[in-house]
Amino acid sequence: MKPYRDFDGEMKRQFGKKLYRLSLNGGLGCPNREGGFGGGGCIFCSEGGSGDFAAGRGRSVTEQLAEAKALVAGKLPKRTPYGYVAYFQAYTGTYGPVSKLEAMFLEAMEDREVEALSIATRPDCLPEETVSLLSRLSRRKPVWIELGLQTAIPETAAFIRRGYPLSCFTETRRRLLLAGIPVIAHVILGLPGEGREEVLQTVDYLNEQKVEGIKLQLLHILEGTDLAGLYREGKVRALSFEEYEELLFAALMRLRPETVVHRLTGDGPKRLLLAPLWSGDKKRVYNRLHRDMEERGIYQGKLII
Repeated sequence: MKPYRDFDGEMKRQFGKKLYRLSLNGGLGCPNREGGFGGGGCIFCSEGGSGDFAAGRGRSVTEQLAEAKALVAGKLPKRTPYGYVAYFQAYTGTYGPVSKLEAMFLEAMEDREVEALSIATRPDCLPEETVSLLSRLSRRKPVWIELGLQTAIPETAAFIRRGYPLSCFTETRRRLLLAGIPVIAHVILGLPGEGREEVLQTVDYLNEQKVEGIKLQLLHILEGTDLAGLYREGKVRALSFEEYEELLFAALMRLRPETVVHRLTGDGPKRLLLAPLWSGDKKRVYNRLHRDMEERGIYQGKLII
């Protein structure tokens, strides 16, 4: 049993099987990258728009699903049931006309092995007509929205050019809650100028919002980003494993036990990863994190007595 409310355990509870994410690219772009909101995009975002592991543009959703299934085929269990989450990961997954979004999402839902739909997007890209669409679709299969918060600290949000105020996240969370759409918040640990205090402020904010899930992500410095330039100039630095571990454990200890942890870290594409290089072996990082949690007695935000 993992020392936090983990994604695998929650999926087995809800669906009775293990679910695998299939990363998809809706080809929708991002208004922040195009100068619509913050201008130039977030400083850490690569050319792939946070969807470097998703299929490239130009393929249909059906084709992308088949390709993604082939990539995870070697991980599939032999004798236990499994299914998939269609994960629209690249860029901003709701940045488009409702008619296009509906066709795209329905195509993913028509796959019998797809149990749920997960859409990564921005809180300033969810107008009422899009929320209404998501609410309708959720009657067919579960729909989750993954919102890129990254931080609740206004100064940091401005530095990374997030492009929207915290009040926008709060209001969007409220509207999605009313529509019955669960929210998974993305949080980056190791942002410039942030330490334990700032991370805990972000977790406290999400606790207040009572989000259903969270993805905790290490700050990766990727080639081709503005962050890479700052790194080379010595204006920002990458966390060591020990530093990341301390921030991660602090966040887990503070997190509401009901919140499902969808991710503990991440692995930037090796062809782009500039730092920290220790993050490249995701399996090894996860194993060490779990071992250290067990040694410390951390269990769902509390100490084992």
